[in-house]
Amino acid sequence: MTGSEPLTIEEEYEMQQTWRTDDDSKYTSLNKPCMEYTQKPQAKKYLIYHVECTFIVLAKPQPDDDNNVFDSSRMIGDVNFYLNNVYNPHEAELEVMIAEDGCSGKGVATEVLQLMMHYAVHDVGVTDLVVRIKESNAASIHIFEQKFGFTETERSKAFQEVTLRRT
Repeated sequence: MTGSEPLTIEEEYEMQQTWRTDDDSKYTSLNKPCMEYTQKPQAKKYLIYHVECTFIVLAKPQPDDDNNVFDSSRMIGDVNFYLNNVYNPHEAELEVMIAEDGCSGKGVATEVLQLMMHYAVHDVGVTDLVVRIKESNAASIHIFEQKFGFTETERSKAFQEVTLRRT
């Protein structure tokens, strides 16, 4: 898990359900601004885009499963990116969470992050990637630094998190 608060798997299921049913501006497309922002003192108007992309992570089907991708009992986590930097619209902030007991530490997060980053870079046009990870989450820091070449750029004592970037 990166910078988000820990959730139980039940809370994660509930959150996923709200994402399917909420009529919220954070799901707007890249071509549709969520709001206008005025930067002072220049008073130039900028459009803020908050775009979120979520991949739901499913456990591999068992031999006796019907391989139904809409079966929420197979959900083990999610991976997200957000385009929310008003100064760099090509920057994506990544988050990953593998919540199901017995699924972490098996390379699942690495695999889904690789897929998400490929999609963000090659299909969406992202050029810069950033993550914010709790200082105590050594496993996530290791994945981003050692497997994906991110480097530390900031540390927040207030939030007890480290910021890693890859450009």
